[in-house]
Amino acid sequence: MKLEDIIAVSGMPGLYKLAGSRPNGIIVEDLDSGKRKFVPNRKHQFSPLETISIFTLADTEGLVDVLRKMHTLKDEIPVVEANASNEELRDYFLKVLPDHDQSRVFTRDIKKMVKWYQFLEARDLFNVISDEEE
Repeated sequence: MKLEDIIAVSGMPGLYKLAGSRPNGIIVEDLDSGKRKFVPNRKHQFSPLETISIFTLADTEGLVDVLRKMHTLKDEIPVVEANASNEELRDYFLKVLPDHDQSRVFTRDIKKMVKWYQFLEARDLFNVISDEEE
């Protein structure tokens, strides 16, 4: 599975694999069950993970790079729980990406990144993704 096939869908929890597209929406595949579902673009917005960026003081950092950094540093800096306090989330993210723009990266954004990281880690998709990209 390639990282560009993994998308976030507004109003739906978790991440999905892009299975196909139609003029009025897309077909997503659940990464756990493999079930496919049509998602209309009139009701939802779709964001491939590779197109999402995090604001830094200088420019932006791609979400994929941030998730990889979280995965690389997980032994040195344990990933906090998504339901941790705002201060714990901010402290953790300052260790992972110290130059992020704190005025434009909100704790709800950090919480979502932690949830997505845990989702990908639980399904061992970092190893699959790394093997394919090499």
